Amino acid sequence: MPASEPSRTEPQPTPWRQVAGTYPWPHDGPPRKEETALIAIDMQRDFCAEGGWVDQLGEPIANTAAAIPGVARALTLARAAGFAVIHTREGHRASLADLNPVKRWRTRAHGLGIGDTGAEGGVLVRGAPGHNLVAACAAHDGELVIDKPGKSAFFATALDHHLRSSGVRNLIVCGVTSDCCVQSTVRDAADLGYDALLLSDATAAVESAHHAGMLAIFNAHGGRWGAVATLAHLRDALAL
Repeated sequence: MPASEPSRTEPQPTPWRQVAGTYPWPHDGPPRKEETALIAIDMQRDFCAEGGWVDQLGEPIANTAAAIPGVARALTLARAAGFAVIHTREGHRASLADLNPVKRWRTRAHGLGIGDTGAEGGVLVRGAPGHNLVAACAAHDGELVIDKPGKSAFFATALDHHLRSSGVRNLIVCGVTSDCCVQSTVRDAADLGYDALLLSDATAAVESAHHAGMLAIFNAHGGRWGAVATLAHLRDALAL
């Protein structure tokens, strides 16, 4: 009888490890790519670029602009790992029908309000130049872009439905600003039952003190709404 051929096995991918953050994330074991998504929050010109809304208000954009390389790196890691990638943009319809009067009044207290016309068109108005994502953090073909009229990515959007129908239960969150839209999204994610990981060096606030304060709150009690880790922690866990 001819000698039997040795059994052949396909090479197995390097297993992912839990991310060494505030707690080992995800809490129930290494991440599976089909159950994990990265959400890049509001990397828009109005928040991060010269001539955008924050810049026109006379606020420094150094902090939010400094987050761009970290978010770009997070996007690269997520794409290489095969995670779903989702982008959000805060903004309103051109008619402003979805801009409530209290929000508009509150932002006008700073000077130039949401919906007003600035140097890059309507402030946080969909289709205006300032509403666009910065080039380094632009969406790739096939990546979902969520336009949201509020702070949280879950408010008045189909994000929760999309994630659940796709089987996603673990979220990696980055973007701007840590004390506003980022924290609102992570808090809602926790209430909805997602296990979220905030990348501390891929997020920022306009004010350094506010960013530091929000990180302290996130880290409290072993991770108040999820885990906190760095890009290096994520890279090491994914062996990328």
